[in-house]
Amino acid sequence: MNCLDFRGLTAPEPLLQALAAADALGPGQSVEVLTPLLPTPLLDALAARGLAWRAESAPDGGVRVAIQRPAAADGQALD
Repeated sequence: MNCLDFRGLTAPEPLLQALAAADALGPGQSVEVLTPLLPTPLLDALAARGLAWRAESAPDGGVRVAIQRPAAADGQALD
């Protein structure tokens, strides 16, 4: 899985770049992004786009968000 580190960026760049990466995903593809804080606006935007996601604290700081475009049309949080 490709991992993009946006922790060094100032708002709104982490959100904008994470959404650009998510929008570029094809069916069944995934990407992982690192953000400085829990990206609630990003998670809301991913859900609105029908993308699955999972967020967890990164051991070296920030939050790791796994994003996947499901092969099916419905989005949900990843287990």
